[in-house]
Amino acid sequence: MAFGALKGFLDVRYGTRDGSACAEFPWQGHDEDDPSCGRGWATIGTAGRLVGHFYIHNGDDSAFVCERG
Repeated sequence: MAFGALKGFLDVRYGTRDGSACAEFPWQGHDEDDPSCGRGWATIGTAGRLVGHFYIHNGDDSAFVCERG
């Protein structure tokens, strides 16, 4: 994954969240050359969009929405 200056690798586990299929993941990588890690989740929302939340350990967090181009 790449998110701004952050790059990392996901360890994805599949399950359910509020009755919908969900992917939850811890991640590990680098933020501008500094080691970084965190967690997140993603699920299919309305209109087929991928929605989720991304957390940086001891740092920021961000919701996201993705759709096919």
